[in-house]
Amino acid sequence: IETVPGTAGILLPPPGYLAGVRALCDKYDILLILDEVMCGFGRTGEWFAFNAFDVVPDLVTFAKGVNSGYIPVGGVIISDAIAHTFTERVFPGGLTYSGHPLASATIVATIETMEDEKVVENAKHIGATVLGPGLEALKAKHSIIGEVRGAGVFWAVEFVTDQVTKQPVDAAWMGKLRSALLAHKLLPFMADNRLHVVPPCVVTEEEAREGLAIIDTVLGELT
Repeated sequence: IETVPGTAGILLPPPGYLAGVRALCDKYDILLILDEVMCGFGRTGEWFAFNAFDVVPDLVTFAKGVNSGYIPVGGVIISDAIAHTFTERVFPGGLTYSGHPLASATIVATIETMEDEKVVENAKHIGATVLGPGLEALKAKHSIIGEVRGAGVFWAVEFVTDQVTKQPVDAAWMGKLRSALLAHKLLPFMADNRLHVVPPCVVTEEEAREGLAIIDTVLGELT
C-alpha cells in the first residue's frame, strides 16, 4: 500500500491505521510492502513517510525522490529476514539495468547532499511553520476550501461549493483556478477538485509564503 497516497489525494493515514495493517500482516503471515515512490525521501518531512507512524514494513519501494529524478531509477528495500532467505539460494530474477552504476552514483550523491544540507529537516520545518498554518489560514478565509491536509511539503487543498456537504467544485471552476494561478506565474499541480501544494524539499520560507500569497490572491479574484 502507499503509505501516504499521493495522486489519489495526499491522504494521511489516521492514527493506528498502519499499525493495524502491520498487526494483521503479522497475524496472517503476510508481507507488508509500503510504496514510498512519491511520499519518501523527505516529502513528508521524514526520510520515509512511515517513520512518522512507528511502523516497520517488510519491503519498501522507492524511485524518483531518492535522486531527485536526475537519472531514472527505482528500487526495493528489503528487511533482513527476507534478505537472509537468499543467503544460500540465488534470487531467481533480474533486469537488464539492475545495479546501473550511474543511477547508483546519483543516489549516493543525492542522499549525501540531503544529509549535509538538512533537506529533510527543511521540509519538515516548512510544513510545520509555513505551509500547514498558511493553508489552514486560507481555509478560514475562503469558504470554497473544504479541507486542507498534509505534512512536510506534501499537501492537498480540496475545493468545495459547501464546507458542510463538501460538494466538490466542478471541472470548469478548477480550469479557471489553473489559468489564474498560471497568470500569476505559479505552476499548479491539480487533480479532480484538489490543488496539491508540493514544492521541492529545498523550498525556502520566503518562496513558500510567496506561493501562499498567490493562492490567496487568486481565490479572492475567483470568489
